[in-house]
Parts: sequence; structure tokens; C-alpha cells
Amino acid sequence: MYSKAQARDAQHQLIERYAPLVKRIAYHLLGRLPASVQVEDLIQAGMIGLLEAAKKYDSSKGASFETFAGIRIRGAMLDEVRKGDWAPRSVHRNSRMVSDAIRKVEARTGRDAKDHEVAAELQLSLEDYYGILGDTLGSRLFSFDDLLQDGEHGGLAEDAGHSQSPARELEEQRFQGALADAIANLPEREKLVLSLYYDEELNLKEIGEVLGVSESRVSQLHSQCAARLRARLGEWRAR
Repeated sequence: MYSKAQARDAQHQLIERYAPLVKRIAYHLLGRLPASVQVEDLIQAGMIGLLEAAKKYDSSKGASFETFAGIRIRGAMLDEVRKGDWAPRSVHRNSRMVSDAIRKVEARTGRDAKDHEVAAELQLSLEDYYGILGDTLGSRLFSFDDLLQDGEHGGLAEDAGHSQSPARELEEQRFQGALADAIANLPEREKLVLSLYYDEELNLKEIGEVLGVSESRVSQLHSQCAARLRARLGEWRAR
């Protein structure tokens, strides 16, 4: 059985060995976050996540330390970004307003809400509607776990390292299923944006080059996609 000193030494060795992982994750995330985010802040938060991972890692659970630590590191970095959320309440309010408008249009028409229909529901010009979409992306939606957040309340999904009750785990599984269904039924272009952003890990500029549109248009599509998913998962937000 390890003594406390041996346990500390083992933790220090893990931290030294995997410190480069923190830097790699930080620079990887940086390309997908607002320009105001500093890489030094991400690295500092990530090192705290790595320290927590070293303390809590249990090899008997099956996951490798690198996998476990990667989840912890990324989660710590995203928590740090969320703490610095600079967006005014009006941005969060507009985000909810767009989701509500999409939900109403789709309930009325029985199909995907089109841009001009959502703008009309909001009594806005198409240009003003796109302006709202452009404002909301920079401060929100860093991962699928954030999809149900509105800037003032937490989302459903918890950090993978946190313990959960069986009932909570079942609810998480059901939510993931509902989210998968909602994504599968997105308009093809929005589905492609999500795939390129989350699966292929391209940034907005690179996605624009793939789609043949401007970076700002990708930003609008990304925000509208998030609003559409929030609208379709409204029952989960109400819980």
C-alpha cells in the first residue's frame, strides 16, 4: 500500500509527464474560442484540472489516465471560460428569444423554421436577425454539454468525472438520446456545420472555406443551430 509520500511522488510524476497534454489541449481549444480568451489562462486552469485528475484517478475503473485527465483538463478550461462570460444579459435574453421563435414557427408549420420565418416571428428584418445570431455565438456554446445553458442556469450534463446517482445517470442517457435525435433531424447545412465543428474540429473560418460562405455566415448558422436544438429540447430545459 502506498504511503502518503509515495502517493505524492506518483502524482508529481503524472503531472510532469502530462503537462504537455495541458498545453496541447489549450492551444487546440484556443482556435475555437473568442479572441479575448488568453492561452495562459487556459493552461493555468488546465494544470488545476490535471492536478485534480492525478488526485482522483482510479486505474480500476478501466479508463487510461490520459483519457481521464483529458476530460478533467478540458472541463477545467471550459469552466474558466464560462466564469469570464462577458456577454450582457441582453445577449442571453436574445438567445432564448430566438429559440422561442423557432419553437413557435416549427410548431405551427410542422417543419424546419426558415431564417425569414424566424425573423418575421420576432418582427425583425433579416439583417437584424442575423445580427442577433452573430452576437450570441462568441459567448456561448463551447460543447454539446452547454446546449441547454442560457447564461444564467446550468445545463443538464455534468463533468464526466463527477459521481452521479443511478436516477441521474438514467436521465443523462435519456437526454443524450433526445439530443442525438434532435441533431439527426436538423437541416442538412446546420448538421454539417456541427459535424465539421465538433467531429472534424475545424474552426469557423475553415468551415466557411468548406461550405463556400463567409466566416460570419458560419457563425450565424452555428448560433441558429444551437437555438434550434434548444427549442427542440425545451422539455429538458424546463426540468
